[in-house]
Amino acid sequence: MTGAPARGEAPDDVIRTRGLTKRFRGGQLAVDGLDLSVPRGSVFGFLGPNGSGKTTTIRMLMGLIAPTSGSAAVLGAPMPQSVGAVLPRVGALIEGPALYGHLTGRANLARFDAADPTSEGRTRAARIDHALERVGLTAAAGKRAKAYSLGMKQRLGLASALLQPRELLVLDEPTNGLDPQGMREIRTLVREVAAEGTTVFLSSHLLDEIEQVCTHAAVMSKGRLIVQGTVAELAARAQGRLTVRTPDTALAAEVLAGHRLDGLQVEEGEVAAAAGQLDGDGLAKLCAALVEAGVRVQGFGVRRGTLEDAFVAMTGEGFDVAG
Repeated sequence: MTGAPARGEAPDDVIRTRGLTKRFRGGQLAVDGLDLSVPRGSVFGFLGPNGSGKTTTIRMLMGLIAPTSGSAAVLGAPMPQSVGAVLPRVGALIEGPALYGHLTGRANLARFDAADPTSEGRTRAARIDHALERVGLTAAAGKRAKAYSLGMKQRLGLASALLQPRELLVLDEPTNGLDPQGMREIRTLVREVAAEGTTVFLSSHLLDEIEQVCTHAAVMSKGRLIVQGTVAELAARAQGRLTVRTPDTALAAEVLAGHRLDGLQVEEGEVAAAAGQLDGDGLAKLCAALVEAGVRVQGFGVRRGTLEDAFVAMTGEGFDVAG
């Protein structure tokens, strides 16, 4: 795990950037010296609050905009110089799908597929049917896209990225606009695509989305890479939280403070603190101390650290987890 990967990593990285920087007119620094390594076969979560530079990075990786400085390689080829050779091997959904509102969902996919010079016309209808089925749009395939909800448009855009097997699938906020059931379905689909051998690069501002579906992740903040590694490694950076449910919150807080626990938070019916290095024996002794002090303990346990906890610990910032 590293915030600035060393040179000489495995040559099988599907995406690799070195010092990738984008400064827009007016001086806005959107991406600042990004060193990113995405292993082949991973489901890689590109994580950060809205405005942290995720979409700008993706646009540079896909050759849609040129970097101010630094370099990017996708599937082993430099970008944007190799757009023509790389993009046919990549499925992408960036900043929502660009749809033809007057065409049906099926006709939109036919238009997208026909524009792909690598597509096979004889198998087009079958591939479109399969893509529509995978994203749950078979019943709506005959409706015009302008009548689609935001979530349906997002599904149709994802279907366009799945028309052919790809080495790399790049998804920018793929669950945007979906209800909880739709979000679960897209997560399942991402796992299926990865199991078929496709590397998935998924950007999101939803921490639970990254934790549930990704094997690796990178955390962005204000255009800079904070850290990257496996999801398990990143979550392990966060301390767990000890919680005590009790009507005697003031007394419980006093006992926890006496045991030098940091980050005390007192709410109605509950006291929480950073678990620190408490092991099983330490927890048992602490629970006994609470009871001995007269605290009526109704619940006692440690919640493991999450990516949100890790982000706050690494940056000192809160995280936009609205979805």
